[in-house]
Order: sequence, then C-alpha cells, then structure tokens
Amino acid sequence: MTEIKDTAAHFVAAFNANDEKTLNELHASDIKFSAPGGFKATNAHEATAYAKRWLKGFPNGKMTVRNEIVSAPWIVQEVTMEGTNTGPLEGPMGTVQPTHKHVVGKGVQILKVENGKITEARIYFDLLDQMTQLGLIPTPVTV
Repeated sequence: MTEIKDTAAHFVAAFNANDEKTLNELHASDIKFSAPGGFKATNAHEATAYAKRWLKGFPNGKMTVRNEIVSAPWIVQEVTMEGTNTGPLEGPMGTVQPTHKHVVGKGVQILKVENGKITEARIYFDLLDQMTQLGLIPTPVTV
C-alpha cells in the first residue's frame, strides 16, 4: 500500500513542479486514461500531454489532495485544483485565450498503480463550474 500512496504523492508533486519528465515516467506506457470532455489517452505521452495542457493554461496551477482512500492497487484522491489562467487553455471546444481569472476547482482522481506506474487514471471534475469561473459561461441564476 505504501508504494501506491508514494506513487500518487510523487505524481502530485511532479504536477505541482510542472515536471514533464517525471509525469511521463510515472505514467505506464499503455496507460488507460480518461477525463471530462471525452478525453482519452492510451499511452504515457498522451496522458502527460493532458496534464501539460492544464499547466500551460494555469502556469501557477497547484493540486492539493484533501482526502484519499487506498484499496490496492487503486487510490482515490479528492483534490482541489487552483491557479490563474494566464496561458492558452486547450479544451474540448478549442483553445481559450487567457482570462486572467483565478479558478478553484474540486475533483477526484482515481489511479491504478502497479509496479510504481500509473496504469489507469480517471479524472472527474465539474467542467461547467470551471468554465463559469473563467467567465466563459454566464453564472447560473439561483432561486
């Protein structure tokens, strides 16, 4: 169980350091990866490219783990992502130019770790909330 927690912690640290080399090394060569917007990856390069898209749009972006549950070989992490959109952000509907807005989003990542590599990853977050915080979608009226 320690290997799973250590690998996940190493991933978060590499993400926060914008360390592309380490991110790529942590992803298994045949990773199965999915994220909101219909994104799917089947190799380490594509999975790392997804993380880099976010870090390009939010160069000061940081991921904080709020809670985690380990059930080998899986780890489920509740995370908060925070950063200011100062770079172009590639998304399912094209590239969004910097809005310079600060965004705080909550999400969950579910990782399968085998032999120190992330072999499966599923990410869930509220894409509508993120787009609203960026000012790309009007704020919903509350009743």
